Amino acid sequence: MEEITEGVNNIAIAGDTQKKNRIQVSNTKKPLFFYVNLAKRYMQQHNEVELSALGMAISTVVSVAEILKNNGFAVEKKIMTSTVEIRDESRGRPISKAKIEIVLGKTQKFDELMAAAAEERGGNSEEQS
Repeated sequence: MEEITEGVNNIAIAGDTQKKNRIQVSNTKKPLFFYVNLAKRYMQQHNEVELSALGMAISTVVSVAEILKNNGFAVEKKIMTSTVEIRDESRGRPISKAKIEIVLGKTQKFDELMAAAAEERGGNSEEQS
């Protein structure tokens, strides 16, 4: 019976490879502040967020991280860079792409800043009515 329980625990760990607090930024037409706001929401839920990107999307991840840091929402916990092999179907050979992962944590003022922003949004809608 203990072996079965251990096997089930291992399956749960193996299945948890996709982190719930990871944002994989792509080079699509999504606006920069889509990722900024998404990162704030993830930090509210998980206390930290991991931003990840390949190739041309790296500059977007760096910009998102800098906006969050400069506005007092986040602090850098870890930055990792690497290269990954991606198979190019049209050419039939592997291509090396740069990869970056930035882990950001909440600052002590995070909840206070989020509350102030929510209050500001609520105040603006009343004034416009």
